Amino acid sequence: MNLPNKLTLARICMIPIFVFFLLTDMVPNSNYIAVAIFIIACLTDALDGHIARKYNLISNFGKFMDPLADKLLVSSALICFVQLQLIPAWIIIVIISREFIISGFRLIASDNGIVIAASWWGKFKTTAQMIMSVLLIVNFDGVFFNTLEQVFIYIALVLTVISLIDYLLKNKNVLKEGSR
Repeated sequence: MNLPNKLTLARICMIPIFVFFLLTDMVPNSNYIAVAIFIIACLTDALDGHIARKYNLISNFGKFMDPLADKLLVSSALICFVQLQLIPAWIIIVIISREFIISGFRLIASDNGIVIAASWWGKFKTTAQMIMSVLLIVNFDGVFFNTLEQVFIYIALVLTVISLIDYLLKNKNVLKEGSR
């Protein structure tokens, strides 16, 4: 198993530890441990992709597991935010639904020999979700931080919808191919 795939597996293994520290009351300042784990997991995502491309270590395992690991990490955080009453459930449903729709869309495309590359809108969406997540995990008090959290929640929501529409419009031929 190559290094990028090991980093992907490490990211998946970090998820339950992250969730524990995010949701526990047993450890003082556990949210700071959770945010450190979340940031490290996000950095492993960037690092595994960089290493895979630079050293031509791209594998079928990595193509499948890397995006799955990302979705598991972000979805876990989002679901915890609902539990912690930091974000309304309907926003999380929209965000996670987009991930399922795009994953299904990519699966149909893959079955037809089409590779759908990540778009800039998708990258902006992911960045906004990660910033939003860090802000919510740290959860500083004060009007400024509460406002900043709310702004990033809605930026992430809007970019989620825009990136979904962008994927569907740019790749509508996949649906035509998939219906045959």
